[in-house]
Amino acid sequence: MPPAQALNPFIQLLKPISPLAWMPLLLYTVKNPTWTAILVVFLASLWPTVANTAFGVSTIRKDYLQVASLLQLSWWQRLIWVVLPAAAPAIVAGLRISFGSALVAMVPAEMLLGELGVGYLTWMEWNNLHIAGILFAILIVGAVGVTLDAGFNRLARCVTYTE
Repeated sequence: MPPAQALNPFIQLLKPISPLAWMPLLLYTVKNPTWTAILVVFLASLWPTVANTAFGVSTIRKDYLQVASLLQLSWWQRLIWVVLPAAAPAIVAGLRISFGSALVAMVPAEMLLGELGVGYLTWMEWNNLHIAGILFAILIVGAVGVTLDAGFNRLARCVTYTE
């Protein structure tokens, strides 16, 4: 059984669980709000990248792998010269989706953990009934999202190829 098939049931079990649901357990084990927030954001962004990477690798043309075999490329050479360039568009698409998921998880994680950050700023502004501050924090998150999405879009154009 290939490793992807063996891991698939675990991935399908863990993927639908909200990263925020892990927060109490992470806070209990890590005992550091900053690291807990980082792990929650990591969990939010993990699955789209994993799924798109697996898809990108599974759709590599067999001809490319056969040529790499004929050229007697080592495992690392195949990874660097064949697999990564062929799967790069799907990997970047996964990273782009993961970044959006990370932003969505970051704000509530910061709100709930009561540390610094835009989520914490939003919550403090709400407690002070300062709507303009809340809107400012929301616009900051939106501006960061738009800026980095444009960067991922540019990166996607760089790694996309036509056959």
